[in-house]
Amino acid sequence: MRITGISTHVVGTPWRNLTYVQVHTDEGITGVGETRMLGHTDALLGYLKEAEVNHILGSDPFAVEDLVRRMKYGDYGRAGEIVMSGIAVVEMACWDIKGKALGVPVWQLLGGRVTDKVKAYANGWYTTERTPEAYHKAARTVMERGYRALKIDPFGTGHYELDHRQSLYAVSLIEAVRDAIGPDAELMLEMHGRFSPATAIRMARELAPFKPAWLEEPVPPENLKALEKVAAKVDMPVATGERIHDRIEFRELFESQAVDILQPDVGHIGGIWETRKLAATAETHYMLVAPHNVGGPVLTAASLQVGFSSPNFKILEHFNDFADAEIKKVVKGAPHVNPEDGCFHLSDAPGLGVELDVDAAAEFPQQQARFDLWAEGWETRRPKDAK
Repeated sequence: MRITGISTHVVGTPWRNLTYVQVHTDEGITGVGETRMLGHTDALLGYLKEAEVNHILGSDPFAVEDLVRRMKYGDYGRAGEIVMSGIAVVEMACWDIKGKALGVPVWQLLGGRVTDKVKAYANGWYTTERTPEAYHKAARTVMERGYRALKIDPFGTGHYELDHRQSLYAVSLIEAVRDAIGPDAELMLEMHGRFSPATAIRMARELAPFKPAWLEEPVPPENLKALEKVAAKVDMPVATGERIHDRIEFRELFESQAVDILQPDVGHIGGIWETRKLAATAETHYMLVAPHNVGGPVLTAASLQVGFSSPNFKILEHFNDFADAEIKKVVKGAPHVNPEDGCFHLSDAPGLGVELDVDAAAEFPQQQARFDLWAEGWETRRPKDAK
């Protein structure tokens, strides 16, 4: 079997563009992959056009390791977010092809299942007025849909510092959310790399009474020494990793032991196999894995293949029941959260278990998507300058 070409389809919303790639073969089997780029969708499409000629055409889709190696190192320049995301969409499509050709789900090819369900946590649910009352109501809606976990960034446009008034307001938002979801649901606290170590530590201590399940990206991701400083002074698990785009670059996190939960994005770190390798290394350091997942149904399905086959997989992020829920129709067989237990359940469907509906995807043309975390009202995910 050989790859005969790829086709790209961009599904657009005002705050995110989802890039779907179909990989076609000479045996008539087509696989699909997906990633979500922030402000670089056209750059990704440009890279894929070149990579198709230089690396992809004529390749054996079963030889995933070889194709990834050539795409990553065959152009000599260091692979960053765009290249690793391009690799990811092609790589997961190849796993989809392999699974379909063999008649088995991808998780079976990764060593088989270790669980038959993966817990989900909701994100994108607080696209409402930023008040305790509105957040309480929105959080109740999440629980009513069967979720047992959710995530929130309550810090507005905070950057490095947060004054006393802003701090008290952030605490009031978290207090309202915890009251709405009860004591047993998991509440993930997101900082989006906003703060200096001192501010992150102070806010973590002020929010500790509400029992956050983790503290995510407390400081900007470039300085791991700053992250170590925070981890040494807070009494809750620390999570990070969504903006690290190469598995090798996680080495310093392993060495420092500053992190408890790794959050690679399957659509940015080179795909399913790279994420599974990272999860295996994390297991040797007694760390959990909870992938960043702001994509649509295909990226969710790809992340779940790792989840069902990794013993240290904690939970999976899910946006698509709340933000842009209508995009679920672009994929047939989209994974869904079971309202009985708040989990994704194992699927035996071959490959990734999903199919892109090209006609449905065409109903959501590419947009000039924006997501500025420093802009007032960013949490509504309705950018004022979106066209």
